Amino acid sequence: MSNQDEAVNPGHWGPPYLLYLGKAADELAIKTARGLAYWRPAWCVGQHRHPDCRYTLGLTELGFAEAKAAGADTMVVGNANAGGVMAPETVTDIIAALDAGLNVTAGLHQKLRDNADIVAAAKRNGRTLFDAREFNRKIPVGDGHKRAGKRVLTVGTDCSVGKMYTTLALERGMRKRGLAADFRATGQTGIFVAGGGIPIDSVVADFISGAAEWLSPAREDGGWDLIEGQGSLFHPSYAGVSLGLLHGSQADALVLCHEAGRKHMRGLPDYPMPDLKQCLETNLAAARLTNPKVKAVGVALNTSNLGASEALAVCREISGRLDLPCLDPVSMGVEAIVDNLLACCAN
Repeated sequence: MSNQDEAVNPGHWGPPYLLYLGKAADELAIKTARGLAYWRPAWCVGQHRHPDCRYTLGLTELGFAEAKAAGADTMVVGNANAGGVMAPETVTDIIAALDAGLNVTAGLHQKLRDNADIVAAAKRNGRTLFDAREFNRKIPVGDGHKRAGKRVLTVGTDCSVGKMYTTLALERGMRKRGLAADFRATGQTGIFVAGGGIPIDSVVADFISGAAEWLSPAREDGGWDLIEGQGSLFHPSYAGVSLGLLHGSQADALVLCHEAGRKHMRGLPDYPMPDLKQCLETNLAAARLTNPKVKAVGVALNTSNLGASEALAVCREISGRLDLPCLDPVSMGVEAIVDNLLACCAN
């Protein structure tokens, strides 16, 4: 254990939350905060952002001391950039939050515990730091052995197209039917929502499939593990983690996630979006290595940039083209996808 680890109070962190937006550059930069506000609204007492931040969750604007007085326990660093590093003003704000009596949690690649000034502030205030992308449990190498239970994996045409939202929507929809269904988080926002999981993009490449096996072990209750996908097989930067999840999940069913109208891969304007059918077939081919019986059961379409009538028309067109139910899980629900899942994977 390092001296910095010893300096940090290892105690409690958790809701109620203050969601930190800082100087978020775009809507995608606040997806962690937005995910918590959407899926766990009762946990979120307010937001904190700089005056020049154009993006909002519509929550009460609170200073750090105000948030503490309002009952907040922990500030979630809910913004991120492509490199997952803390801007200087973010470091300053984290220290101010700690001095106001808040614990701080983050899912950035740059760890809170690696900043000496943040660690010192946590120590002097007796506060807890939690890095969601830090996972110290020993993970075995994946072995591909068939294990009991049923699993769904969400896959995407790109990053940030709605894989977490879709997986959580499937969990909620299946539980409403009385089915045993559990969300398995693989990203920082999902970990905050679920209260646990594995930050799969922080796992050494050789162990990604093993991490997926560990996250979704054998289950004998007839229930479903709903595994949050990451990245895309078609994204040059992140395809490796996507492939490892496909192999380790041994998914019985895949749900393809896509954002309507997106022109190119996130952060890579020279890489156009893949054809939906080609993307789905490529994911199925990769998944068959560890589960030859895997099936595609639906398409989850993010239509947030479309009007209602246009969104319905696009969903109908994609559904007809791929012969699968296609729905926006936020505005339309996932009932038809769950119906098809249960029909296709009844045994």
